[in-house]
Formats: sequence, structure tokens, C-alpha cells
Amino acid sequence: MPTPERTTLPAIVAAGEQILDADGLDAVTMVAVAQRVGVRAPSLYKRVSSRRELIGMIAAAAADDLRAQLLAADPGDGDPRQRLEDLAVAVRTFARSRPAAYRLVFSAGEEDVLSHEQLLAASAPLFAVVAELARPDEALEAARTVTAWVTGFIAMELGGEFRLGGEVDAAFDYGIARLADAITARPH
Repeated sequence: MPTPERTTLPAIVAAGEQILDADGLDAVTMVAVAQRVGVRAPSLYKRVSSRRELIGMIAAAAADDLRAQLLAADPGDGDPRQRLEDLAVAVRTFARSRPAAYRLVFSAGEEDVLSHEQLLAASAPLFAVVAELARPDEALEAARTVTAWVTGFIAMELGGEFRLGGEVDAAFDYGIARLADAITARPH
């Protein structure tokens, strides 16, 4: 008679996300996740082949969460400039509430575990609204510019780099509004 399953893959990923959010990426170990789900570390290998695979699953779940927040922030109709601002705020809100998950999704470092398709799916709502604002032949460049600015601003904010005073929220609103101005299609 086979041994009964004591945990599931979704429970393992959820435990990994909880550890990531509470203690950061370095704390996500096979032992820590196993303890969280109530099994011994070797039992995890029945579901997950390595820590890297586990981190990939956690990153995919975080990217799915971000995509859900972006979809909730964008009704898909209305003023595309306002929609762009709303989407940028949604990314920032996600980053502030889950900084370690945000860094995992947007990092291209050693833990770069999301596929091209997963990144495209997560960013599709932002790309769609940017494509409405920009000329068709400039949509990719415009999306990259917006993404670079939003992620750079958020990285500085999360790192405590805005030390000159002033309202950071006002600076964010100003920046995304100016970007919307810059990428809005104009005739040649």
C-alpha cells in the first residue's frame, strides 16, 4: 500500500510564497518549506526536483498575482492615459505589499526563473494600454520605457533612496503622467 500524500504542490508553493514574503528569498529553502507544510525535506522532492524549480514556481505564482492585480486595476476601456496611471499604481502597490515577490518577478539575476511567456503574460495588461497610447511602430519601445521607469522608481523607493524630502507619491504621479505625455502618439 502506497504512503498517503501528506502535502500537495499548491501547498508547497503557498508555503514558499509565505516564507518569501515574510523573510526574503534566501529564507526559501527546501527545509524551511518542508517544515511549513509539515513534512521532512526529502518528501518535497516527490513534487519538486530542486530549490531552483521551487523558486520558479513561487515566481510564477507571484507573476500570476501581479497579473491579477493589473487586470483588476484596468477595466479595459476608458481613457488610456488614466488606465496607464492606474496600472502603474497597481505595480507599485504590489511591490510595496510584497517586495520580495516583486524583486523575484522583476529580477534578471541569478534567480531569473520566469520564462519569456510568463513575463509576457504578467505584463500583458500594461503592454496593451501602452499600445493604445503609442504609435504601433513604437509600442515595444514605449512599453520598455514605461517598465524601466516604473521598476526603477519602485527599486529606489523600496531601497529608501528618495532622501531629498518632498512627496514621493506626488513624484510617482508626476512621472507616470509625463511618461503618458511622452508616449502618446503624435503625427510625424
